[in-house]
Amino acid sequence: MIKRPTNSYDHYHAHVYFDENSVTAATALCQDAGERFGVKVGRVHQKPVGPHPRWSCQLTFDKSQFDRLIPWLESQRGDLTVLVHALTGNDLDDHTKHASWLGDPVPLKLSVFNA
Repeated sequence: MIKRPTNSYDHYHAHVYFDENSVTAATALCQDAGERFGVKVGRVHQKPVGPHPRWSCQLTFDKSQFDRLIPWLESQRGDLTVLVHALTGNDLDDHTKHASWLGDPVPLKLSVFNA
């Protein structure tokens, strides 16, 4: 069973995954989230970055934004996969124990946290 996002932490990232066929939709989704919810929108990475095995754009938000943002992302994401994780200061735990998904989970490159 896919672990669904719950509002249990103070701060979060959501990583919207995309590819060359969905970059326009993902960019629009992230920009819209920033405008609607006041979340910080990161760069649109057209290459894998860090533990993320696909192209991605990062949204940064807190628990006060979570309950409005996450249902909206779920309803607007289409076929895009979104990783949602806590920001606790432990990157490995944040991307594993404190991670959940909108869409199909993607195996992360967790070896980056052992470097």
